[in-house]
Amino acid sequence: MSPSRPTDPRDPGRAAPSTGEARRPRHPEPRSPVRLAALLYGIIFLLVGIAGFIPGVTSDVGSMQLGGHHSEAMLLGIFQVSVLHNVVHLLYGIAGLALSRIAGTARMYLLIGGILYAVLWIYGLVIDKESMANFVPLNTADDWLHFALALTMVGLSFLPRHAEPTAAEAARG
Repeated sequence: MSPSRPTDPRDPGRAAPSTGEARRPRHPEPRSPVRLAALLYGIIFLLVGIAGFIPGVTSDVGSMQLGGHHSEAMLLGIFQVSVLHNVVHLLYGIAGLALSRIAGTARMYLLIGGILYAVLWIYGLVIDKESMANFVPLNTADDWLHFALALTMVGLSFLPRHAEPTAAEAARG
C-alpha cells in the first residue's frame, strides 16, 4: 500500500480501490443451518397460506370469513382458517424468505416466531372458541400445531449461524 493512496473506509488497513481496479463481487453468505431452517419455514408458511385459499385442499372455502370463529373453512379438513389466518401465513412466509438471507435475521425470525407461536398456543388454550376473542380463528388442532411450531422454531433458532466449510475450504486452511 503506497502512502499516497487513501485508505478504504470499509477496511482502514487496505488501500481504497483505484477507479481502474475491479471490485470483487459480493457473494451471498453460505447457507448455514439456521438460514436453511428459516428458509424452510418461510416456504412452508407461504405454501400453507396459498393452500388455505384452494378448494379441495381447504374444505368449505365458500364459507370462509375475513376473520373470526364463524369461518367454517378447514385447511386439510383439520385446521380452521379464515382470510386473516391465511394472509398472516403468507406474510410470515414472505418474512421467512427475506430474513433467511442473513444468519442473524434468520435466527431472530425463528426465535421471535417461536415465541409468538407459544403465545398464540396459550391464547388458544384459554379463550372460549365460540367467543369474539377467537378472531384468528383457532381450533384445537391449530392450538397443538402452534405448540409444535413454538418448540421447533425456538429450538432451530439455536442452530449454527455459519456453514461448515467445504472439503476444499478445509484443505486450504
